[in-house]
Amino acid sequence: MSHANQPIDEQAAAQEELPKDLVELAIMIAKLPNEHREVLEPAVNKVIENSRRRRRIYTLVQEALSQLRLDMKYLMFDLEATRRERDHYKAESGGNGDEE
Repeated sequence: MSHANQPIDEQAAAQEELPKDLVELAIMIAKLPNEHREVLEPAVNKVIENSRRRRRIYTLVQEALSQLRLDMKYLMFDLEATRRERDHYKAESGGNGDEE
């Protein structure tokens, strides 16, 4: 695996998930002469990986929040159903809820 072509390969594979400025930077670095590219590529590759990691974390947090919202809706539905059942049984038993 050659590091010389890595920014272009990463740019092509992740164009949608990386910021446009970062993609442009990786392309510009890939076009530099070898001596300059070898110095800059490790740093830009770290930035690219960090950007991907942040994107994955952000996506996981969004999914977790969506699931939490859905779970809360189910819990509220269950709570309301339980309250209706309780009120129904109280009404059937003559409303005498003091017998604990």
